[in-house]
Order: sequence, then C-alpha cells, then structure tokens
Amino acid sequence: MSDPFANLISILDLEQLEHNLYRGTSPQGGWQRVFGGLVISQALVAATRTVEPDRHVHSLHGYFLRPGDPAVPIIYQVDRLRDGKSFTTRRAIAIQHGQPIFSLSCSYHRPEEGWHHQATMPDVPTPDQLPSLAELKDQFLGHLPKVVRDYWERERPIELRPVDMKRYTARTPREPRQYIWIRAARRLPDDRALHEAVLAYTTDMTLLDTTLVAHGKSVFDPDVQPASIDHAMWFHAPFKMDEWLLYAQESPFTGGARGFARGEIWQEGRLIASVAQEGLIRKRWDKPPV
Repeated sequence: MSDPFANLISILDLEQLEHNLYRGTSPQGGWQRVFGGLVISQALVAATRTVEPDRHVHSLHGYFLRPGDPAVPIIYQVDRLRDGKSFTTRRAIAIQHGQPIFSLSCSYHRPEEGWHHQATMPDVPTPDQLPSLAELKDQFLGHLPKVVRDYWERERPIELRPVDMKRYTARTPREPRQYIWIRAARRLPDDRALHEAVLAYTTDMTLLDTTLVAHGKSVFDPDVQPASIDHAMWFHAPFKMDEWLLYAQESPFTGGARGFARGEIWQEGRLIASVAQEGLIRKRWDKPPV
C-alpha cells in the first residue's frame, strides 16, 4: 500500500457485478478487521450508483453487524426501496462469507429552496496556526505511547490536524470534547458523490475516542475494547473534501460499556454535516470481575 490516497480512491470505485450488486476490496495493510469508515463509504457508493444524479444523499444510518475480514472482498447488495418525486431511499447490505457485516439505509433529496438557519462555528485555531504533521512529530510524538505514535506517523489518505494534542499526552479526565481539522491528503476529482463518500470514510476516525476523554482514557489503551456499533450522518450543504473542514466532536453520555458521541463538520463558517455514533467501550479485565 505505497500510496494510501490513490488506494482509497481506487477501492471506492466499486466493481459492478450485476444489477444492484457491487464488489469492493480492503487495503492490505495488516489490519485484523475492516475499518468501519471504509465499509460505510463503500456502502454509500454502492447505494448512490443506483440513484439519479440530480439527487444527493442527505442522511445515512448504518449498523455494524459483524467484524469485516480485510482478506476477502465485500459484496454490496442494494435494495431500491423508494423512488419518489423528491426523495429516493436505498438500503445497502455488506456481505462477507455469506453473512451481513454491515447494513446501511440512506435517503437522497432533489435540491429545493427553503428556510435556513444554523449554529455558530466553534472559534478554534485555524489549521495554519497549528503544527504540521512534521512539527507534531518533533514536538509531541516522542512523548506518546508507541501505539499512539504509530497511529499518527502512519501514512494515510486523510490529513488530520488536532487542535490540542494534549489529549494524548495528559491522561487526565477532561471535558468530553475535541476538535480536529480534516481534509483529503490530495486533490479529489470534481465529483460531489466522491467527496461525500470520502467524508463518510473520515467521520469514523476519532469520533468514538471522544467518549473516553471524560475518563482520561483512549481507544489506544490496552484495557479498552472499542468498536463502532452504529453510525449516522446528515449532509446539510455541498463541500470540498480536499479543503480544510473542522470536525467538532463531543460526547454527552457514556454508560453500560457503550459511549455516545456526536460531531459537527464545518467549512468556511458553514455547517455542512452532522454525525452521531454509539460504540462499544468495554473495559478489558486481566481477571474477570467477581
């Protein structure tokens, strides 16, 4: 996987096997299971391939059913649930080894004019005011645990620029909130559906980790067993994934070995998407609790 960006664009270009049936692959990077963001984005691509081009996704809701096997292809079966005058509804099921591993429902809307309001974009330092990846390596990475250091040093198709790296250096309980600037590592083709798929891919990064901030923990900790359970997105406005977006994340609740987090995604002062996710944040025990 010498070029993660080119590889991502390639694996999002699904192979059509038959009417409503597509096949996708996973990067061969030594992962034990398929990254959740990948199966979200590929399922969205499969569903979008069956929708008229004048309609754009405005919401998606997905459930992770089984861990994905990165060694074998993923088959996506699309059900055309509804083609209305203004809205189109699709369901995409990701299948491996004869069993569903992920289920996605998504809705598409023909553009219309209407009332508009939005919240105010958080006031945080801009990407230019923050350390670059090279500067992060010099300033912070040497002080981080190896598993965290490996994550930030790994070449990836998405550039991440955290507003506050102290989240990973000071393991003390804090307000369950974090801000991360995101963008594609290189320019993308002028294809709105592709930008939406890449954003869907990216939103599964870091969001579940927000649920652990209040506890001074991280998904990288050996005593935490994390896994996404479900994922939802609402697309509010067009955007450019190859330009900086602010991913503002917060977690209003954890409990019962599950954590809930939500995010707002901003670009140039516009709220372009909202995200919500619940995930498993089970505590690993060296010895089972009595």
